[in-house]
Amino acid sequence: MIRSLTSRGVGAWTWLRWARRVNGIPSPYVIRIGQVLKRPDPNRAPRPATQPAPQPAAAPVITPKAVPRPAPSLRPPPPLRPPLIPRESDAPRLQWPTEGAVVTRFGDRVSGIPSNGIDLAALYGTKVRAAAAGTVLYAGREPERFGQLILIDHGGGFVTAYAYLGTMTVKEGDKVEAFERIALVGKSGEATRPTVHFELRRNNVPRDPELYLPPRL
Repeated sequence: MIRSLTSRGVGAWTWLRWARRVNGIPSPYVIRIGQVLKRPDPNRAPRPATQPAPQPAAAPVITPKAVPRPAPSLRPPPPLRPPLIPRESDAPRLQWPTEGAVVTRFGDRVSGIPSNGIDLAALYGTKVRAAAAGTVLYAGREPERFGQLILIDHGGGFVTAYAYLGTMTVKEGDKVEAFERIALVGKSGEATRPTVHFELRRNNVPRDPELYLPPRL
């Protein structure tokens, strides 16, 4: 009996203690001849405590550190443009002073300063013409920025300016007709290539010339 129980995992000493409890045998556990003993139920024999199977160590969970996103770059604010003034009904009818593409528009910054007119890129020797009929107020050199400069008075406070010129073909006091030649394209003043700087002012307040010039096809 002891062998059958020990084969099921119960040790001999454990079985004896169990049998003592079942039959009420007091210490020192003496069994007499002829004494009737109760047979312990093998199915109720105490079983050794089972140790839980070792679990594999859990891998450490690594939480990635949040990487701060770089701040978006801010675009520089657009340059401030002079306030636009609606085209006056009594303004002279202007013509384009020369051929060439507009490379600087009214209000664009040139050397950090908003332009009071437009710049037209042209070829050396191209004719520069009066935008409208009037009287030449000035024909000479402006030493600070504009080089060879012509101003024409059109009446009503309107004056046109032509700068960065090459050869001038009019002088102060001359009366000119609309689209009459007044100079040739060159490079003077702060111009770095053949250019005509053109302005329109009324009472010395700049206007956007493109509002007064006919559209180009």
